[in-house]
Amino acid sequence: MTTRKKASKGVAASRTELLRQLPHLTNKTARAKFLGTHRDLLHPDVAYWLTRLVPERAKVDTRSATIVAEMAVTIARKLKDKAAMAHSLRGRANAFHVSGKNQAAIAYHEKARKMFVALGDKPEVARTLSASIQPLILQGEYRRAFAAADEARRIFSAVGDEWRLARVELNLGNIFDRQDRFSEALACYERAYSYFLAHPQKDPEAVAVALHNIAGCLVALNDFQRAVATYQEARSFAQQHGMQVLVGQADYNVAWLYYLRGEYRRAIDLLRATRETCEKNGDQYHFALCHIDLSDIYLELNLGKEAAEMAEKASSCFQQLQMKYETGRSLVNLAIAMSRQGQTALALEFFAKARKIFVAEDNHVWPSLIDLYQALLLYNEGHDVEAEQLCLSAQDFFRRFRLGGKLVLSQLLLAQIHLRSGRSRAALLQCTAALRRLANLELPLLNCQAQCLMAQIHVRAEQPTQAYEWYQAARQTLETLRTTLPGEELKTSFMKDKLEIYEGLVGLCLERGSGQADKEEAFQYIEQSKSRNLRDLMFKGGSEFHLRLDVDSELYRRARELRAEINWYSHTLEIEQLRSDKSSPKLLRIQKEARKREDELLRLVREMPSVEAESVGLAASKSMAPEEIRSTLPADYMIVEYFQVRDHFVVVLLNRNVLEIVSVGASSRVLDLLTRLQFQLSKYQLGPEYVSTFGSSLLEATQLHLKELYQELIAPVAERLQGHHLVVVPHGPLHRLPFQALFDGRQYLIDSFSISYAPSATIYSLCQNRPANASGAAIVLGIPDEAAPLILDEAGAVAAAIQGSELFLGKNATADLLREKGAHSRLIHIATHGYFRQDNPMFSGIRLGDSLLSLYDLYQLNLPAELITLSGCATGLTVVAAGDELLGLARGLIYAGTRSALLTLWDVQDRSTAEFMTSLYRHLSNNGDKGLAMKKATLGLRERYPHPYYWAPFILLGSVTPSPS
Repeated sequence: MTTRKKASKGVAASRTELLRQLPHLTNKTARAKFLGTHRDLLHPDVAYWLTRLVPERAKVDTRSATIVAEMAVTIARKLKDKAAMAHSLRGRANAFHVSGKNQAAIAYHEKARKMFVALGDKPEVARTLSASIQPLILQGEYRRAFAAADEARRIFSAVGDEWRLARVELNLGNIFDRQDRFSEALACYERAYSYFLAHPQKDPEAVAVALHNIAGCLVALNDFQRAVATYQEARSFAQQHGMQVLVGQADYNVAWLYYLRGEYRRAIDLLRATRETCEKNGDQYHFALCHIDLSDIYLELNLGKEAAEMAEKASSCFQQLQMKYETGRSLVNLAIAMSRQGQTALALEFFAKARKIFVAEDNHVWPSLIDLYQALLLYNEGHDVEAEQLCLSAQDFFRRFRLGGKLVLSQLLLAQIHLRSGRSRAALLQCTAALRRLANLELPLLNCQAQCLMAQIHVRAEQPTQAYEWYQAARQTLETLRTTLPGEELKTSFMKDKLEIYEGLVGLCLERGSGQADKEEAFQYIEQSKSRNLRDLMFKGGSEFHLRLDVDSELYRRARELRAEINWYSHTLEIEQLRSDKSSPKLLRIQKEARKREDELLRLVREMPSVEAESVGLAASKSMAPEEIRSTLPADYMIVEYFQVRDHFVVVLLNRNVLEIVSVGASSRVLDLLTRLQFQLSKYQLGPEYVSTFGSSLLEATQLHLKELYQELIAPVAERLQGHHLVVVPHGPLHRLPFQALFDGRQYLIDSFSISYAPSATIYSLCQNRPANASGAAIVLGIPDEAAPLILDEAGAVAAAIQGSELFLGKNATADLLREKGAHSRLIHIATHGYFRQDNPMFSGIRLGDSLLSLYDLYQLNLPAELITLSGCATGLTVVAAGDELLGLARGLIYAGTRSALLTLWDVQDRSTAEFMTSLYRHLSNNGDKGLAMKKATLGLRERYPHPYYWAPFILLGSVTPSPS
């Protein structure tokens, strides 16, 4: 055994001063200077004391633990005391380990072991071997780890040290856990925990660690209830004993568990908070794990770009920590994210790199899982034979090793492969087996996918009753999952590949018969699937993009900073675009910096903590029944709502007396015609000389496509259209179609009806019932632009047409003015230049006198106006996201509180726009009917400008009738 000399009594004061000065002793020079003035600390007992202090400091602050270890080594080296040096080197190794520097930890453990061997101190040799196991595991050195465990076990058994044996069991369990041998790991952890629990005061940290590890195994073995209880017990124990690093790890593990259970909102909240805690504590390992789990969540939510970003960050961190297993996991997520973005070659490259890591790690599970992911990639590429071979190989492994969740994944993919190749019986067997296994697993997302797939199998087998039951089960699971998401962006992305459930239900209802009950049920599913998130916003009056200072002031301060920086870059970009070539290095740099801040802002709001009020608000958001919508419809109005069911569109006709659902055009045919129409309209960007030369042929070609679209979408129901006003609810690509310009060969649709638009029938009704500033003033903002020289003329003419309006031009038309006066204005008209961002619709916007007003900015405003007009280029363009969510300025205006919004579908001509707007407000002042005013202004403009390019881009969204006084 090592003998130790005792330090003098006078060293106590110097120890206190050492602890006080530790944060400043970060380099050799500082340590040497301190010891030069406190020479009484140059004693072996001080080195031992500091070494014992390392694990205590590591529980709270890993940086402090590193400084303590370095000081211990410095003292031992100056003393040339071999025993003190051996202990100090082991302390330094332990500090390296908790800081994530495992390669260095292994090297120092080996140095310490050799010194203890030379000293003949077998118990300390065993302690050093035991401490080296975890760094060896994290570096993939499993054979060395097992050897260290066996040797430590032998020595501790010989000397009868049960406590040390229990710690070896803990570390041995970690080896098995790392190799996904969870049953063996759990047995080791439980043996260790039994001893630690009987002696909790001897090693509180070991109790908390054992509980953590037991919970992790329980999750892997799908015993979720016991896992939750165990994690909560571990966190409580760590909190009671002041082990903040372990508290952070408990929070991380609980977040991970919520993710596995499909409770994404709670998982994201906890991961964000845990990431910050781990960063403060210097816990780089769990900091990186938070990123990899966020990438897992974003993959399930179909946010490929965001998942790739998190996976890249995790991969970079783990590579710095030299942790191969976690690096491999990160690369797998990066590969999946790349495949989701269509980058197949890059995805396969990352899969290959990950496989190589896992084979070297002697991990047999992940190579099979990579086979499964590659099979899915090949299936999506249409290579069914290769996909099936890989999937069968992976499935065989998962079955042999009883990996339930992974086996379900392989069964569902095989079922899809079989179904696509016409082997319905084989598909049914695989899907049935998956559902049987899912009955004992808490994996709601997989359950939803399996239920939907089972419905598809029964549709193919022409068994509509069974298909309907499975679609209903899938819908109920989906609704539960959706309400756990933290914000509208995540809900929208999550729905990307799940709308088939609603399409399937609508199709089955319509195939079942022509009864009124079937039609009403189909209509309900159509409404449930459309613009759900926008409807949620209108009900609860809150968005995660709306700044809430009472939640987390630091996050929201950063959000405001980013928004200001984005405004600055946007303004600078606009100036630079006028000065230089589009490919100039300076222009590209400005664009890059602006995009970087946009991405950071979106990431920040995506991870903001949820607010309880928002969760409560979600419960109130329901689609309206036909009778509720009818109660808001004027007598001579009809809703014309489109919905895509598999390969064709259907249209719902709803007024006070009628509910009809009729099948209309094939979706592929309609999409092709829309593309041709947009091509014809784009020719007006070629300049006035081209338009003047080919004006007649341009009109004929455009009318031809409008006529063909009329035949697909209107002709089948033309005789059933009633009343004088149509509320058109488009779907998918139809949101870019000017229905008022559809042509029957003799006249346009607007000749027979006034026309407005809505994202859904429910949202139309909500706008109808929405209060507005019925008696407030009107404000007109005009921001001149070189590309639209008549903006000032338009603003002046509109102001003159609206009695009692206030006119603000140029630099006076600011965001602050809109915020202050807009809250009390009845009418708001903004004549300016608009920007549509297909790549990032959140930052589509219009230019004000001092900034760019984007969708993000609109979320911060309160504008309960009767009508808001954005008179600029393409202000009504949207990205139609999953769930038929409209991402563009229209969404922001509805959120801000307006009853109706007037926008444009394409880049308008400034002269015709000025004439249209002036005419519109003159007609509006006569009777207040916005639909009739739109029709009269449109027909008047068409007399002067016959081509639809000039008169058809203007769309009225929301309510048409005046707000009740």
